[in-house]
Amino acid sequence: MRRRSSPLRRSRSPWIVFLAPSLARLVPDHPAVFLASGLAREVLLALTGPHNHDGTAPGRSRSARSRLLRVLVDELREAPEQPLHLPEPRDDRLQAIARMLQESPADNATLAELGKTIGASSRTLSRLFNNELGMTFYEWRTQLRVHHALVLLAEGHDTIRTASACGWANPSSFIAAFTTIIGTTPGRYRTSAGT
Repeated sequence: MRRRSSPLRRSRSPWIVFLAPSLARLVPDHPAVFLASGLAREVLLALTGPHNHDGTAPGRSRSARSRLLRVLVDELREAPEQPLHLPEPRDDRLQAIARMLQESPADNATLAELGKTIGASSRTLSRLFNNELGMTFYEWRTQLRVHHALVLLAEGHDTIRTASACGWANPSSFIAAFTTIIGTTPGRYRTSAGT
């Protein structure tokens, strides 16, 4: 999040809410993933529903939107920030791989196979992942998949479907990776997300 008129987004179907600087300064000034409460999710729905994009829209007064925004910020300030950090690559070749895998997180192509698609060797790509992102390709792809899993679980998908959609061969390996990165099981996360 940025301090000036910060947007809040959800992957896939974005929910975007712009915060006035006075509210934006109360939330982190860096991109962050939160374990949002059911109340925060409902406030987002209320703020981003039809005819609620500005204070002049029928059905939602400017003062009502202002109160909802304050509730949202209060909820985010209380929400635990998740330890997930997915660095964005700068190199064109890594960006091409990132786009492919973001569009299809279940793709199990090896780094060598992805390299053939974009015209780079797996050795070069491995070096770029380590030098530019500070992690291996496997670590980066695992975090990308867990990020995608957070969205699916928050939308109410079960562990088995989420594991498959994110590229894990079986639910137990998904649960192990998810728990290592997030600090809780997918089932507990889904329950705490209010789904």
